[in-house]
Amino acid sequence: MIEVARLYRVDNISSVKAFADVIFNGQLLVKGVRVVEGKNGLFAGMPKSQGKDGKWYDTVKIVDDELKQELQDTLLEAYNV
Repeated sequence: MIEVARLYRVDNISSVKAFADVIFNGQLLVKGVRVVEGKNGLFAGMPKSQGKDGKWYDTVKIVDDELKQELQDTLLEAYNV
């Protein structure tokens, strides 16, 4: 079960539309999940951190496709309310 604990909307011209804190199965809190406007519409983006080389790297990665889809559905539903 995925729950959006907090959603912070961003009012700017970037592709990032919101940041969220998401709870997975009542046990794991992931802060900084992003709602991003892409070429094909909105999607969920995982938190990233910048490396010493200046590139951005995911700090959390979901490897299960069903869980990724559940996160995206839950997050976008909360964003569209």
